[in-house]
Order: sequence, then structure tokens, then C-alpha cells
Amino acid sequence: MYWTLELASSLDDAPWPATKDELIDYANRSGAPEDVIENLKELEDDGEIYETIEDIWPDYPTKEDFFFNEEEY
Repeated sequence: MYWTLELASSLDDAPWPATKDELIDYANRSGAPEDVIENLKELEDDGEIYETIEDIWPDYPTKEDFFFNEEEY
């Protein structure tokens, strides 16, 4: 399983919190790339509820990861 920003962005509008099956259904309905659906299928299926993309991809870059100073603009 691998994630990129482009793949993860397919889940930006997902109905969080969600189960694995709900995320797969959302990805199918929203036309997400097949890689996103395959990654979701590889998740453990223990009935866990995922609150955010960070629960799926712990290394998901957040706004703080970018060295962009908004106050300069």
C-alpha cells in the first residue's frame, strides 16, 4: 500500500468518520483512481472507524509540514 498527496486528496471530501467499507463505497462513487480503492481494500478490516486521512496514512503531510509563511502575503 502506498499513498501520495494526489491519491489522498481523493478522500478530502469523504464522509469522515467512516468505516473501511464506507470509504471504499465513497471512492467508487466519486470516481477515485483505482490505486485509492486498492489501498483502501488493503486496510485491516476490524470494524475500525477512521476519523481522518491521518488514521489511514499516518505520514499525511499537514499544513505545518510546509514552510510557507502566510503572514508574509
